[in-house]
Amino acid sequence: MPHAAPPLSIGIVGCGTAGPAAAALLARAGHHVIILERAPSLGPVGAGILLQPVGMSVLHRLGVLDRVLAGGSRVTRLRGENRRGRVVLDLSYADLRDDLFGLGVQRGLLFTSLLAAARGAGVEIRTGVEGVRIERDAIGRPSVLDAAGEVHGPFDLLVVADGARSALRAGSGMARREREYPYGAAWFVGRDPAGEFADVLSQVYDGTSRMVGMLPTGRVDPDAPGEPATVSLFWSLRMSDAPALKAAGAARFRERVRALAPRAGPIVAQIESMDQVVITAYHDVVCRTPVDEWGGCVVYIGDAAHAMSPQLGLGANLALVDALVLAECVERGARDGSRLSRSLAAYARRRRGAVAYYSLASRWLTPLFQSGHDWFAPARDLCFGPVCRFGPARRQMLRALTGIKTGVFTSGRLPGRGQLGGTPQKKADGLRGPPARRDDF
Repeated sequence: MPHAAPPLSIGIVGCGTAGPAAAALLARAGHHVIILERAPSLGPVGAGILLQPVGMSVLHRLGVLDRVLAGGSRVTRLRGENRRGRVVLDLSYADLRDDLFGLGVQRGLLFTSLLAAARGAGVEIRTGVEGVRIERDAIGRPSVLDAAGEVHGPFDLLVVADGARSALRAGSGMARREREYPYGAAWFVGRDPAGEFADVLSQVYDGTSRMVGMLPTGRVDPDAPGEPATVSLFWSLRMSDAPALKAAGAARFRERVRALAPRAGPIVAQIESMDQVVITAYHDVVCRTPVDEWGGCVVYIGDAAHAMSPQLGLGANLALVDALVLAECVERGARDGSRLSRSLAAYARRRRGAVAYYSLASRWLTPLFQSGHDWFAPARDLCFGPVCRFGPARRQMLRALTGIKTGVFTSGRLPGRGQLGGTPQKKADGLRGPPARRDDF
């Protein structure tokens, strides 16, 4: 079916998670898409992540889920206990639906899969382009001015997906809230050839200021059968203490992790130098609206629009859903002959509830698990375990975990069983697979 409107010229700033996902979906719908990436060469940034059912359903639509499943590690349960062994958190995906699971993956696998989807859809990628400002031509179409003084564009639509530290957002006045959390994490990806850490994302807490977690994250290359499975270890720390942590050396770090979580010993034994440990900061970003239409159509997605702490493990998943919903709204508007501004307004409406809920939930949970407020810990340790066992509360917690919450008392639909594995359905043109219902995400 032909477009009711001509294909759009679309610029996307950022090639992390939201950027290439949106690029692939929009290019498949017939639009001309260019990604502008500030790094001189393409590659993943960060350690392991946990994909939730909503994120996997987007990968299914993109046709890359089978590859990610082949390389990732299925996570059936989340379990957290304090250093005395008291269970604080215990959630099993199967308690919500028997086919549900999380998927621990290395960012490298997710990145290469999304990049292949974008390139396969004909997306042009320009590296070494550090966007510093949005400019507009005489009729209001947006362009990107880079640090070298070159202008890229103009575009009919500009999608800003350059992450939590977005330079374009910083100069736009879009942010209502924009700050770095005082706590972050030290990450290390170790080998797990025997699969000792498979199936469960496990955490151990000492008050609220110290935490160690172990997330099974599979293999970067699913086509390398000899490559051992991995586990990503994360150690919570105050960012101001990061230099001292590095300076103390690997032996001291191994000792501190083992003292809190002896089971992590085989992982940290692989750390020979603190150069192997990556320090990651977390951000809290809330935009007044993801859409800026002053003089041209500009939309912010992913962490550029709503960065948050990782307490719910949904950052990459929200970014993937942003990409899908944006592509669906643009495609629907093109088919109906609607103005692009109406499509972007529809996108903002569809994402408002979920983004608001997860931003608020993340902000409220963070002091309970990553803060200097150790006096919160006894109440947390006393209450969370029984709440996890109480049926109605457990189901609400699992709905939040899977990524389908749209408000405190509302949820969208879970992805269909066919969206968590297998090959996506194909249509003659436009987006792949059956369109999601309005309240699915």
